[in-house]
Amino acid sequence: MGHFDLPDPEFYPKWPSRVLIAPQTRKLELLQMRQLILDLLPEERPRFENFVVGSNGEALTGLASWLAPANREPLFFLCGEAGAGKSHLLQASEAAYTDARVDPDLSGMSPCAPNDSAYAVDNVEALSACGQISLFNLINRLSASGGRLLAAASVPPRQLVLREDLRTRLGSSLVYRLQPLSDAEKLAALGEQARARGLTLPPDALAYLFLRAPRDMRSLSALLMAIDRYSLEHKRPLTLSLLREVLQAPLQL
Repeated sequence: MGHFDLPDPEFYPKWPSRVLIAPQTRKLELLQMRQLILDLLPEERPRFENFVVGSNGEALTGLASWLAPANREPLFFLCGEAGAGKSHLLQASEAAYTDARVDPDLSGMSPCAPNDSAYAVDNVEALSACGQISLFNLINRLSASGGRLLAAASVPPRQLVLREDLRTRLGSSLVYRLQPLSDAEKLAALGEQARARGLTLPPDALAYLFLRAPRDMRSLSALLMAIDRYSLEHKRPLTLSLLREVLQAPLQL
């Protein structure tokens, strides 16, 4: 058989290393961005100070007056569509909070717990039959003991599909409707949050974020923080290009 020498390795074709490693590196970066968006960072605790008021100044003033120690009105009711801020205000009140969508029977609520004279029950329209009885009994106990209940639903008490005695009790509350923020109010709030964090955003960045992200303020605020964190961790300026990468990452995977 004939014999031949192998070519010197020096003469092998030199393929750019980035052709081999760039796809994996890119995928890793996208995975990191996707995880960042999924996590959206630990959410800032709901407080009255970080509630975007918009046209809800009257409702917020009414709630603050109701929460004052000297107030003796037992019931306060907030209604409004999803994203209007009901859950934010209920949690900011620091009352013992229960979400009826998570616990429709109110089984996790402990009316005998010490120092819990104020309760907040969210999404009362999701209460089960057992939960409705529990809430009715709780209202009676709080009325007798001087405690208070803050409740919320998507519609006013008279429109709730609940047992009549509970609906009547809730209907005796101070009732305020929360109005959702307008697009202009959301953009203004995002701009203020960016300035408070010392962010320098490129022109049209907020408009780009607003058009391609969920429209509720909690998601928008969390995304703004996530993008800021990603920019700092990767030592990349916050440009419109970076914004596109972060927002499109879940769609590219």
